[in-house]
Amino acid sequence: MGLLLCAGHWLADYPLQSDFLVKAKVEGPLRAYHLVAHAGIHGAVVLLVTGNALLGLAEWVLHVLIDEAKIRGKISFAQDQALHLLCKLGWLVASVALTTP
Repeated sequence: MGLLLCAGHWLADYPLQSDFLVKAKVEGPLRAYHLVAHAGIHGAVVLLVTGNALLGLAEWVLHVLIDEAKIRGKISFAQDQALHLLCKLGWLVASVALTTP
């Protein structure tokens, strides 16, 4: 499951994030909408992999916050990616804990 979460992250951050979306989530009148839409793709991936809507929602919210910090220059690209992967580790641990009797 951990590998699927990471693969889903890379799919959502690269092939599923067009050049238009990269630019639109940084600037423009609908910047917040595009940022939330991008993060929603990540949330959907977590939902599909874990089968847990709350984990998908948590990913959606945290992805917005992390990307916004990167956009504002508060964190670097490397820190952004590290935080996203730490979230995936958290979803893995939570998913296993929730499904273990």
